[in-house]
Amino acid sequence: MDVNLYNSLSRRKETLKPIHKEWIGLYTCGPTVYNFAHIGNLRTFVFYDLLKRTLEFLGYQTRHVLNITDVGHLTGDEDEGEDKMQLEALKEKKTPEEIAQFYTASFLRDVAALNIIPQWKMPKASEHISDDIQLITELEKNGYTYQTPGVLYFDTSKFKNYGALIGKNALEGARVAVRAEVEKDPNKKNPRDFALWFRKVGKHAKHSMHWPSPWGEGFPGWHIECSAMSEKYLRVPFDIHAGGIDHIPVHHSNEIAQTEAATGKTMANLWMHGEFMIIQGDRMGKSEGNFITLQNVIDKGFDPLALRYLFLLTHYKKKLNFSWPALKSASQAYSKLRDRVEALKESAKKAKKLPRPEAKWQQRITAALTDDLNIPRALANLWKLLGSPEGANVKLDIALAWDKVFGLGLDRGPTSITIPVEIQELVTEREQARLAKNFSRSDKLRKQIEAAGFTIKDTPEGPKLSQQ
Repeated sequence: MDVNLYNSLSRRKETLKPIHKEWIGLYTCGPTVYNFAHIGNLRTFVFYDLLKRTLEFLGYQTRHVLNITDVGHLTGDEDEGEDKMQLEALKEKKTPEEIAQFYTASFLRDVAALNIIPQWKMPKASEHISDDIQLITELEKNGYTYQTPGVLYFDTSKFKNYGALIGKNALEGARVAVRAEVEKDPNKKNPRDFALWFRKVGKHAKHSMHWPSPWGEGFPGWHIECSAMSEKYLRVPFDIHAGGIDHIPVHHSNEIAQTEAATGKTMANLWMHGEFMIIQGDRMGKSEGNFITLQNVIDKGFDPLALRYLFLLTHYKKKLNFSWPALKSASQAYSKLRDRVEALKESAKKAKKLPRPEAKWQQRITAALTDDLNIPRALANLWKLLGSPEGANVKLDIALAWDKVFGLGLDRGPTSITIPVEIQELVTEREQARLAKNFSRSDKLRKQIEAAGFTIKDTPEGPKLSQQ
């Protein structure tokens, strides 16, 4: 079965041709664990999950490696600034290891809440320093490095195909854009040269994470970790490397250069990149001041899987414009979907087992998934299935099978909502007013509850809430 995926390197859709008979190698860039992941980050991790689920639904086995960056990622991707982990540790008066442990745990809770299936390997950068050093040694032996008083650099002028992922015109524009940054390190030969190893001197003299190396006591640059870990766990070349679109101009271009310069082999056959989530026209991020976490979403009463449903409505290569009304609409649709499936479970118990015309439905979802992971079209076909005259048992079986891709938890039972504490207090206060026959107060509180996005219904078992 041909699976066609958009390759950012060739700028066209290509048919996936697995390197190994037994498995597909998938490497995806993970979080830098110096802060909470925002929902724009989480959209990228759901994209990875959908890619892996799709491959496995279509019959492939995957070896998925997602790294944890806990050292070496500076505040500027062009090797400027200070280590993000170090800065956060100073801010919170903790060690970088404590910061990494705390925010890694938070990340794992988030991905679990979004029903993202676990990776095959989740290596930490700080635990692979020896692998970094080994790879850098190969680069040095092959003539791709030069030393300055504080940094061991990769010399991009020696790598003829540097910037292929960016494109020639875009690369020239990027050179101009970073030229001013180069002036901050007069020892840097070329605008796009990047750090392989930082010495524990100068501005990094007090860096608390450091290791011995042939180039002095210090720590690795950000990019080398992904080259070292992908080669260690997947070997090169491997099948697919994925990440956010922001990784194209620097991080992924540098990965390609150092891996191929060290090994003489192609790094990955396919490169896939997810687009930004934007809010009010800007990309989401801490520096942009529009940092929304999954906990913020939960605190507003939304099921995390309603957010996942919202992600599924937009193709991974398109920008997703987030707004609270859009999430509310997605939440309503998700609740209806869960309710429809629950109703099918009851109907299927009584329905006769009919012949299952699965072929046409299987063809529809397969056509969508193999066309560059067209999840929105696949999800639309799920709704068409539910509205079709097929028998309840047929609809249910197919819906649950397809949910192995969607990951919406349709097999988990009736939908539930998370109710913020302040709404719970209003419900309790209203129930007390109603029992006291203070109907004026009760009506006023109902309106407050409804204004917050909830509908309340009085039942013999007590008040029941649902989202509008």
